[in-house]
Amino acid sequence: MLRKGSFAEKTEDGRPALAEAEDRLKAILKDSTLKLSHHAAGRLLNLVRVRLHPDEKLHELAEVTEQTFVVAGVPDEKKGERLIVLHKLKEPDLQACLEKLAQSDLPNLWKPRPDQFFRIETFPYLGTGKLDLRKIKELALERAAAAS
Repeated sequence: MLRKGSFAEKTEDGRPALAEAEDRLKAILKDSTLKLSHHAAGRLLNLVRVRLHPDEKLHELAEVTEQTFVVAGVPDEKKGERLIVLHKLKEPDLQACLEKLAQSDLPNLWKPRPDQFFRIETFPYLGTGKLDLRKIKELALERAAAAS
């Protein structure tokens, strides 16, 4: 999925600039010293200005078009932060999505662990119709604490 802006432009060989940046990112992440370093990967993402949206990848893998996943970061003692996924899928659909996620080409750093997926009935929204990110973070922290 391409977004509008400078990354939507095409390079000299006709490929979108975002695709070229992703290719460079994948090549650098094959270096084992960077793959294991959360901080190096974060710096690298800032350098190439690629902003990953794990919830978009999950929607693609689950083959859904409506808002079904929300990803939030919560503090983690080992890694500094871990991904929590709040979702509205039924268990069989979630298992199929998790299998596809395990086979996807995303680096492990950006793959939420299967035990960090929590089902909720509805997502909290603001009066403007946007997701209430503060409430999402609170829900993610509650679910992560209850699972520990």
